Amino acid sequence: MSHHQTNEIEAPTVVDVEASGFGRASYPIEVGFVLPNGHSFCSLIYPEPEWTHWDPQAETIHHISRELLLKKGHPACEVAHLLNSQLRGQTVYTDGWANDYSWLGRLFDVADLSPAFKLENLRVLLKEDEAERWHAVKSEVAHERGPQRHRASADARLLQLTLLRIWERPNAQ
Repeated sequence: MSHHQTNEIEAPTVVDVEASGFGRASYPIEVGFVLPNGHSFCSLIYPEPEWTHWDPQAETIHHISRELLLKKGHPACEVAHLLNSQLRGQTVYTDGWANDYSWLGRLFDVADLSPAFKLENLRVLLKEDEAERWHAVKSEVAHERGPQRHRASADARLLQLTLLRIWERPNAQ
């Protein structure tokens, strides 16, 4: 990837998914992304009738109640179509590839659609030394940004900003 050879660093599109919990019965409750130009999108997802798993511990992390989803969530089909229209043809990066792949799979299955974008592990963008600095730089960026809601688009922006910071300072210790 050529991001290290140029002064003009192109930000990747980054996605984050919040879910009802972990494990096979979990499902996506919010999806958010940030595009290279900084535009962000976030949507709560109305649970499908068969989506009943709810982990109170997960709720304490993302602060999204099932009641909020029932009140403000958008139909899974609508969210899947929107993701495809906004992300079509792109490679979209996530820091939780295995979980996010599974949760987006559930979303697109319900919509009877295939994603029009490729989901990739953010780790593939990092050299070994960059990966070693990831958590420290992410903490630094999070501290500078101040308190943020633990929501999908805010998390996606944090990931994107962390990646850009690492690329801007390739040999920082």
